Amino acid sequence: MPTTVKNPGTGQPWAALRHLLDLLEQGAPLEHFSRPADEVTEADVCESEAAAIAEATQVALRIRRTLSQHRRREAELAALFDTASDLAALRDLDAVLRAITHRAKLLLGTDVTYLSLNDDEAGDTYMRVTDGCVSAAFQQVRLGMGEGLGGLVAESARPYTTGDYRDDPRFKHTTTIDSAVVEEGLRAILGVPLRLGTRVIGVLYAADRSARTFSPDEIALLSSLADHAAIAIDSARLMDETRTALVDLNEASQTIEAHSDAMRRAEDAHDRLTDLVLRGGDVSDVASAIGTVLQGETLIHDADGAELARVGADPQPPPAQAVATSRAGGRAVPVDGTWVCAVLAGHELLGSIALTGRADLGEADRRLFERASVVTALLLLLRRSVAETEDRIRGELLGDLLTRAADPSSLSARARRLKVNLNHPHTVFVLHAETIPRQRLLAAAVRTAQTRQGLAGLHHEEVVLVCPSSTPSACAMNLADELSQAVAVPVTIGAAGPVIGPEDFAAAHAEARRCLSALRALGHDGTGAALADLGFVGVLLGDQTDLRGYVDQTLGPILKYDTKRGTDLMHTLQVYFAAGMSQTKAREALHVHINTVVQRLDRIGQLLGRDWQRPERALELQLALRIAQVSSAGGSAAPSDA
Repeated sequence: MPTTVKNPGTGQPWAALRHLLDLLEQGAPLEHFSRPADEVTEADVCESEAAAIAEATQVALRIRRTLSQHRRREAELAALFDTASDLAALRDLDAVLRAITHRAKLLLGTDVTYLSLNDDEAGDTYMRVTDGCVSAAFQQVRLGMGEGLGGLVAESARPYTTGDYRDDPRFKHTTTIDSAVVEEGLRAILGVPLRLGTRVIGVLYAADRSARTFSPDEIALLSSLADHAAIAIDSARLMDETRTALVDLNEASQTIEAHSDAMRRAEDAHDRLTDLVLRGGDVSDVASAIGTVLQGETLIHDADGAELARVGADPQPPPAQAVATSRAGGRAVPVDGTWVCAVLAGHELLGSIALTGRADLGEADRRLFERASVVTALLLLLRRSVAETEDRIRGELLGDLLTRAADPSSLSARARRLKVNLNHPHTVFVLHAETIPRQRLLAAAVRTAQTRQGLAGLHHEEVVLVCPSSTPSACAMNLADELSQAVAVPVTIGAAGPVIGPEDFAAAHAEARRCLSALRALGHDGTGAALADLGFVGVLLGDQTDLRGYVDQTLGPILKYDTKRGTDLMHTLQVYFAAGMSQTKAREALHVHINTVVQRLDRIGQLLGRDWQRPERALELQLALRIAQVSSAGGSAAPSDA
């Protein structure tokens, strides 16, 4: 029975908010969440307070949904871990098969689960064990290879699912199979193969008596359980063969003893790896355990080839061809003295494991290595689930910051929970890469945000990165180099900031977008900059036209020199440009010797740099001189000498 939540008060907004929090804490049913808003409405409070309570109710409902999703995912992963431990402890084949079907029913919450095993001699697959079935005919049905959903899975070694089997034309229907399905009342069916290497030994099913669609997560979950099931079935089969060999073949006692030792070692190692994951170990712990058990050096990479962990081995990329071969065959493969095993969840590639220093890996150790890939898959699935949740929360916060969609104090509080302090200076970066998918650039930005305690996400179909920084220009240049190396193509970055507090992020984002557009228009691909780095282009594009700052940035060295030495190089520079950059005409206008003009221009070159007479640089200088001249004529303060 659901817990009855007592109302802490009636009619008061604070009491309604407290009531919502109590409902969340105690896991109240969905219908209870409308009561606080109803009570406030009945109390005839003002419209703004009633609206706030209504909005708080919607937030509470979203939090409740998120918590429910988290609890469901945690329960699924915990059940998978329990399954690994339980199956490793079982030795009897019938007990293993019953445990598999029962655990599949608990994990997916379906009406029926069942398992069929292949009969190589008869060339078909037969029902071996069921959970939740009521039809005797269904429990005894046999499926020829390619017949029905199960026969197609057994023949193709691929998962298949149907929302309503009876009306699905993809499958080869037979009278025997269809009548058994009708008698059992099944509609929606999901089947995944039980594989040992490239060989399919059977099919694991989950079915409902009403039409429905199985989600990709459910398919991946049942596939992971099927991988465990195949290993457990194989272990039970090998144990039976060992016991039979001990009775019948006394002369092979040494071979059988060695085989038993290998099996015990494999089981112990599997239990050790499973226990490590259950205790919260990370990928580095798994890599260390694999290296210790197999007496080799270990590398673990993700699906993109990024290194996740390395123990003892030198850095090296995963061999793509070996990973593809292992993925297709479902077994570890050797390449140049290194064993490689794909880490899979169903057909999805999660990464790969490489073992070096053990070119002579025996069959038992090879299977142990393959078992380690299953445990690694569980760990990576858990890690991905946590990362996806955190990335979604960070992306939502970034979107609200850039659109001012929430109260500033609320944004600051949400950021603090993510260990992001908006009271420190932050810079907004907008990223662009021409030749790669946007999701790949986003993934690299997310990794950068994690290392720098920032935020990253998509906004208006653009990749946006927010990082702690008080120097936008330098940080943008460094990030452009870093991300260009990470994605192997030029990355262009427009920056704006720094900003302190959540109020100014939207304006900074707009400025960063303008900066990025200017960089691309000017052909500066693969670089990072702020508007201040773009000279007069930045002045024209900026929200606040800082003419004084532009003059200081462009002519600052000359202004300081004239102030300190009492000279007038500014006037010489003005006359030189007015004379069409002719030294002779400048001498005449200044009424000085030609050598004096040359000396002054040399000094100007030392102060401004050797490229000061290039057309684009000369344009910048002339514009700054004209702004300084107009500002002085208008009575405004002259550019600072600082």
